[in-house]
Amino acid sequence: MPLPTLIGLVAAINAWTMLRFWQDKRRAEAGNRRIPESALLTLAALGGTPGAYLARRMFRHKTRKQPFSDRLHLIAVVQAGLLIGLFVL
Repeated sequence: MPLPTLIGLVAAINAWTMLRFWQDKRRAEAGNRRIPESALLTLAALGGTPGAYLARRMFRHKTRKQPFSDRLHLIAVVQAGLLIGLFVL
């Protein structure tokens, strides 16, 4: 896959992840039906981890939810390990 295409895909998934975190925050404030945590974590697992961390900080959302935070951190560690593995091999 060409590098510009890969960068575009990563940017798109991170933008989508941030949008979904923002939507979930607004829904929580309004008392409406929420976006499932599994959907937010799936977006992170698909490459949206930087967007998830940025959205948590920007919107102050899902920062104290311990099982969610642990799972997000685990996803980030696995992704970092995969990136390191790509460069080592």
